[in-house]
Amino acid sequence: MKFKIVGDSCTDFTPEDLQKEYIVSVPLSIEVGGVEIVDDDTFDQADFLRRVEASPDCPKSACPSPEAYMNSFEGAEDVYVVTLSAKLSGSYNSACLAKQMYEEEHPEVNIHVVDSKSAAAGQLLIAYEIEKRATAGLAFTKLVEEITAFRDEVKTAFVLETLEVLRKNGRLSNMKAAMANLLNIKPYMKAVEGQIEQEGQARGIKQALTKMIEYIGSVGGNLEEKDLIISNCNCLERARSVEQKIKEQYAFRSIKIIDTKGISSLYAADGGIIIAF
Repeated sequence: MKFKIVGDSCTDFTPEDLQKEYIVSVPLSIEVGGVEIVDDDTFDQADFLRRVEASPDCPKSACPSPEAYMNSFEGAEDVYVVTLSAKLSGSYNSACLAKQMYEEEHPEVNIHVVDSKSAAAGQLLIAYEIEKRATAGLAFTKLVEEITAFRDEVKTAFVLETLEVLRKNGRLSNMKAAMANLLNIKPYMKAVEGQIEQEGQARGIKQALTKMIEYIGSVGGNLEEKDLIISNCNCLERARSVEQKIKEQYAFRSIKIIDTKGISSLYAADGGIIIAF
């Protein structure tokens, strides 16, 4: 096999993507309520969300081991790895260690690890851009150069339906969470150099989504040359509504809706929407 695209499991590859021999997902794991859940094809989103709601503690995630990454490199001449933001997870560092160890044993193999500086939809967008270039036969060094520039232009934003995960992990006090729930305040967030920052807030989920859609126009530029991915956590109809509103306002080259898997379901929480373009 000439190349492989390896993503940690927050790269929400679709079932169709994973049927391609050159795409591999390396799972993270999540501990919730004393139960370890592997973020692979056995992941049950409905069961996971029930466990998160029932647990008084915030779920904890664990990144893939270097060995798991090394196993995913087997059989390729060029390997491109896409990970969660290094500021959100140890997945990037684990992949870099795997690259170092694998290259010592296989100096003929080229490996590049991309810190997505994003998550979920943002990672998938980067993986798809790698796929376009690799299947077209672009040389490894040139592809790395182009995908680094592409990564630096990716915009990621999201809206949360529930603030419970933020409350449980201590990023939001119980009092603030209670007031937000009472007033129906919904934050809309964005990724900035790999960190999650609040862009603003609104009364109600519809207004928050509207604000997120307006954010596209404030930063987009040349949208007709860009693709947009919408990740949804257990809210497909909401995602379709967002897609329709985006189409009414902007002329993206393509828009794709995907379901969140384990780690991205943890980030987005039940009812959350993530966009990347």
